[in-house]
Amino acid sequence: MLPLAPEGFPYVLVPALAGILAWVFGYPVVAVVLWLAMLACLAFFRDPARASDAPPDVVLSPADGKVLSVGNAPAVIAGMGLPRQVSIFMSPANVHVNRAPISGTVREARHTRGSKFPAYRDKASELNEHSFVLLEGAFGAVAYKQIAGALARRVVCDLTPDQVVTRGDRVGLIKFGSRVDLFLPQRATIEVKQGERTRAGLTCVARLPSPEHA
Repeated sequence: MLPLAPEGFPYVLVPALAGILAWVFGYPVVAVVLWLAMLACLAFFRDPARASDAPPDVVLSPADGKVLSVGNAPAVIAGMGLPRQVSIFMSPANVHVNRAPISGTVREARHTRGSKFPAYRDKASELNEHSFVLLEGAFGAVAYKQIAGALARRVVCDLTPDQVVTRGDRVGLIKFGSRVDLFLPQRATIEVKQGERTRAGLTCVARLPSPEHA
């Protein structure tokens, strides 16, 4: 059976049961439409197992999708010592479970309500609903934002401050959306380019030098 993120169960069970009722009461077309919606939700909320044996200096992608841009972080985040940004756009066809890019301790985890601009627009990072997580690991700190888009209805972040996570752990998802921004220190060597595909918990996005070489 296809592994399913827990958040997806209501979206699968409701149309499945409604489809059964529609069929029983003589509405086969409605039943088929509901079952197709159920299958779409099954695909959207799939949660495949992921494991990586990458070296500990590797920062793994927090999301499945396509690299939208590689550039400079907003001034506020750059001021935290994380001036570099990799943005990953998640289409409805991608796996939407997000994973920890590094192993470490959660120093900050907060949710901000906002607008629903299309996730590919620059201002989405600042103005859209999002969660922000700062992780501190053995090779330094990185941060990421889960950003809702025009179709996304909710950002789910499973982390709390002082929680310890392992690289590749499941850390949340974005329901029906949209984009994850990863923030890195200046000394990071970024390994991806605009347009490349990524897989959460598997793709090497960047490398961090060991503390003694920082």
